[in-house]
Amino acid sequence: MNATTAEPASAPVPEDALRRVLAGERPARPGPLLTSLTFGWRALLKIKHVPEQLVDVTMFPIMFTLMFTYLFGGALAGSTQEYLQFLLPGILVQANVMITMNTGITLNTDIQKGVFDRFRSLPVWRPSPLVGALLGDLVRYSIGSAIVIMLGLVLGFRPEGGAVGVVLSVVLLLVFSFCLSWLWTMLSLILRTPNSVAGVSLMVMFPLTFVSNIFVDPKTMPGWLQGVVEVNPITHLATVVRGLMHGSVPAGEIGWVLVSSALLVAVFGPITMVLYRNKK
Repeated sequence: MNATTAEPASAPVPEDALRRVLAGERPARPGPLLTSLTFGWRALLKIKHVPEQLVDVTMFPIMFTLMFTYLFGGALAGSTQEYLQFLLPGILVQANVMITMNTGITLNTDIQKGVFDRFRSLPVWRPSPLVGALLGDLVRYSIGSAIVIMLGLVLGFRPEGGAVGVVLSVVLLLVFSFCLSWLWTMLSLILRTPNSVAGVSLMVMFPLTFVSNIFVDPKTMPGWLQGVVEVNPITHLATVVRGLMHGSVPAGEIGWVLVSSALLVAVFGPITMVLYRNKK
């Protein structure tokens, strides 16, 4: 017969040691910045494990840039190279604002899986899971911007504003995209499925991006449509990005974009937090 030897039981923790641990000082509660960055890192890890999330920031901008440049450039501007100088800043705007929709879809997926119920039970700053998710998406926006700009340079885009103008335009675009994401965050807490969030987001963003000055100069449009285009916030954003990249600084337009960005957060941020707090 094979003799079996029982594993020795783990030694009990001395009572004095246990008392010292319990009597020690409680670790400091993490602040809002640290917890938000932690949840932002979680969003980046999700991209690492599911790289398909980068399809919308890589393939779609490339497809739109190539199709509009070579299919419509000659008809709209008489030259593909001339049209590329006008189009690429607009494509950069469209790519980023369209990507923001993924924020709401991802958050709604987490809600359906019960992940956010766990987040709300943690002793952290209440908005940190939402802010962290938005901060993580800023990396996705930056990747999309870099891809569009590099493709444009390869095709012949030459920004007269130089590197400074390009960087400033991307920074302003990231600020607006971050603020716009609060709208989709709010929708993710109202709508019941990721598909419904995607459908409503597309219904909002397609008219905003196409009824703007991204693809054509509004002067060629009917008068009534020009009025619609002029009040479209995407039009002002595209004007600023196009101006900075080509060496002009439209101060009034920059102020308009910053104000609209602040209004997006001021309106949708509090609504999102109320919905998040009362979500069942």
